[in-house]
Amino acid sequence: MKHLLTIVFAVLVLVSCKEDKQVNEDLAAVATEAQAAFQDIKYASFGKKIMASDAISAKRMAVDYSNMKVGDTIDAKMIAKVEEVCQAKGCWMKLDLPNGEQVMVKFKDYGFFMPKDISGKEVIINGKAYVNEVPVEEQRHYAEDGGATAEEIAKITEPKKTLSFEADGVLLKEE
Repeated sequence: MKHLLTIVFAVLVLVSCKEDKQVNEDLAAVATEAQAAFQDIKYASFGKKIMASDAISAKRMAVDYSNMKVGDTIDAKMIAKVEEVCQAKGCWMKLDLPNGEQVMVKFKDYGFFMPKDISGKEVIINGKAYVNEVPVEEQRHYAEDGGATAEEIAKITEPKKTLSFEADGVLLKEE
C-alpha cells in the first residue's frame, strides 16, 4: 500500500510539473507575440530614446497610483491615451486612466515638447510617477494653458492632489 501511494504521488508531481512547463511555454509565446506586435507599430520619439516593449497598461498604472500617497515616487513606463496637451507650447499633457482619473505629465528638465494636436492619440511615457499636491496658482496656470475660460479658472480655489509623471522619454503612436 505504501508503494502504491508513493507511485501515485510521484505521478501527480510529474504531471503537475509538465503542466507548469506548458503554462510557462504559453506565457513565453504570448510575451514574444506582444513584443513582435510592438515592433510592428511605428512611433515618433521625443526626449530620451525608449523602447515600447516593457510598458505597462494605464489600467495597471492606475493600480500603482492607488497605492501611492503624496510624496511617493516610482520608476514607470506606461501606455495611455492623451486627453489634453498644453496649447501654448506642448510643455505638458494629461493622460487618461481607466478609473476616470488623469495623469499630469511634465517633461524632464523642460527638455522637449509634444505636438499640440495629439489629443486622443496613444503614447508610451517613461520616467517617474508620483503623487503631488498642486497649489491653486499652478492649477490656474495649467487651466489657462489648456484654454479654460476666465470663469473656469476663477473656480479653482483649493490645492488639489494630482497623479503626476515626469517623463524623460515619450513614444507617440503614428497612424
